[in-house]
Amino acid sequence: MTTGASTSPPSARPRRSRLLRFLPLGVAVWLVLEIWLLTAVAGAVSGFAVLLLLAGGFVLGSVVIKRAGRRAFRALSETLQQQQDGTPPRGRGSSEGNGLMMLGGLLLMLPGLVSDVLGLLLLVPPVQKGVSRYAERTFERKVREATGTFGGAFQQAQQARMHRPDGKVVQGEVIHEDTPRAHENLNPHPPLTN
Repeated sequence: MTTGASTSPPSARPRRSRLLRFLPLGVAVWLVLEIWLLTAVAGAVSGFAVLLLLAGGFVLGSVVIKRAGRRAFRALSETLQQQQDGTPPRGRGSSEGNGLMMLGGLLLMLPGLVSDVLGLLLLVPPVQKGVSRYAERTFERKVREATGTFGGAFQQAQQARMHRPDGKVVQGEVIHEDTPRAHENLNPHPPLTN
């Protein structure tokens, strides 16, 4: 019999990603920057000019979102028509970049100059392709990391079953019998009667 405290590791909280840790601070800095830029521009030109700039950004953003939505719907309709006809799909074609175009339109609609500049940048095709490639690589890397994490968690669960709480390892072997033994009853349940 062993005495003393168990030496089990303390349960550690999973670490938050760097993005989630600094996201509230980033949003606060972005809001302060937007307000500061709007007041600086309003002081340099006029408040009416800033109001026209914000209204123009809203109108342009809604036009961009509407156009990207129509392109996405047209691409979906073409794909469904090709599937019904039995012809192989022709590839991405005109549907490429619709999500980033919609994001650019949304950024244009948000009040602020920094969001307007970012929205206009997302409407430029070379920038769209670069952001799309970066997002795809990041997504694939995260999927690979998550797959490795799940595999490690499974292995830890297997190891936890082999160790007793006091740290001793129980040696053993698992035997699976596919056929019942001859001396066992083949039908352990009595038949159902009315």
